[in-house]
Amino acid sequence: MKVYFETYGCALNKGDTYIMMTLLKQRNHEIVNNPNEADVIVLNTCDVRLETGERMKSRIKELRKFGKKLVVAGCFSGAEPGVVKTLAPEASIIGPQALTKIIDAVEGEKIFSINAERSEITPRVFEGKIAIIPIADGCAGDCSFCITKLARRTLRSYSMRSIVEAVKEAVKNGAVEVELTGQDAAAYGLDLGGKIKLSDLLNEVLSIEGDFMIRIGMMTPEQFARDIDGILEAMRNPKLFKFLHLPVQSGDDNVLKLMNRKYTVDEYKELVKEARSKIPNINITTDIIIGHPGEDENAFENTLELMKEIKFERVHLAMYSIRPNTRSALMKQVPDSVKKERMRIAYKLYEDISLSIHKEYLNKRTKVITTEEGKKGSIIGRTLNYIPVILNGVEIGKWYDVEIIDYSFFDLRGTVV
Repeated sequence: MKVYFETYGCALNKGDTYIMMTLLKQRNHEIVNNPNEADVIVLNTCDVRLETGERMKSRIKELRKFGKKLVVAGCFSGAEPGVVKTLAPEASIIGPQALTKIIDAVEGEKIFSINAERSEITPRVFEGKIAIIPIADGCAGDCSFCITKLARRTLRSYSMRSIVEAVKEAVKNGAVEVELTGQDAAAYGLDLGGKIKLSDLLNEVLSIEGDFMIRIGMMTPEQFARDIDGILEAMRNPKLFKFLHLPVQSGDDNVLKLMNRKYTVDEYKELVKEARSKIPNINITTDIIIGHPGEDENAFENTLELMKEIKFERVHLAMYSIRPNTRSALMKQVPDSVKKERMRIAYKLYEDISLSIHKEYLNKRTKVITTEEGKKGSIIGRTLNYIPVILNGVEIGKWYDVEIIDYSFFDLRGTVV
């Protein structure tokens, strides 16, 4: 069969697509890049925000029009399967923790499977110079605002052996960046009796021969704290990007409590302080939700103060949106007009802080590894602490000594020395 994939959402979702592609290729199916050429269309969905969910609904309707066998997979399927059934009664529905069912969906009759199953299949399909390899699925948290928890209900860590084999395969195929991803990468091993931690996995992967860099995916602060010494020790290895994605979500303790986050603002600050003391020039990236229920003016100001104090290199800002069947949806909501104005203020602050950080790189030299194509023929590289650098006249997949000649709040611009 010829199968077309369309993927939305986070790195974990992209990794799930590569797993499904791997399973199908092992059975000699062909992956195509055009839905017109396909016998089967697979839509791997996201449902993290209201507008994302609406986009998924529209895309399901649009893809039905091709008249091909349709499979709707991913978080929208797992969290809102009834909506998918209504929009496309003939479609197979696969939750994000039932990836192996893709074989039945492609080869057989319509199926419905959203229950979690344990699988050891990690990707053997990679595109470009960046390999995305899921290490765990699901998380140990239970955040009030999160619909993803309804789709990925169970924490399931992939075996160290299968991950190591996937990394070896990716490096053999030319990957120079390997992203070890999950909903919460630092929760790795909790479901395996707690005997194995993320740092153990990192040390195994870092022992693999080859010229490549490892990027650790998003981690919750409480799980990072559980393995902080081991993770920071592994980060001393030159093959590991000096990069931490630690979502704080709010700078106010009351809001964090309403969100059911498992740390205080002061505890978060201590984690950042320790990381910066042990790994100089480490890049701290975070996620912040603006306008979550319970966020009054004082709470919002506390979030702005945290941004100013920590000076995040990158902030993924999101305006809170109601997600069905979550506890936050039942709370008293912040008016949309207030959320939009706060979002504007927070985004301006983020831009100013990031600009000031990037300005420090101007006229300095740094090592950069090129990983992907950019716009207008440019190439995107990454510094050792994972800041993007826009280059021209270079090859993908190589190291360069670069002088920074310009910057924006989002990236650096460089020229090869």
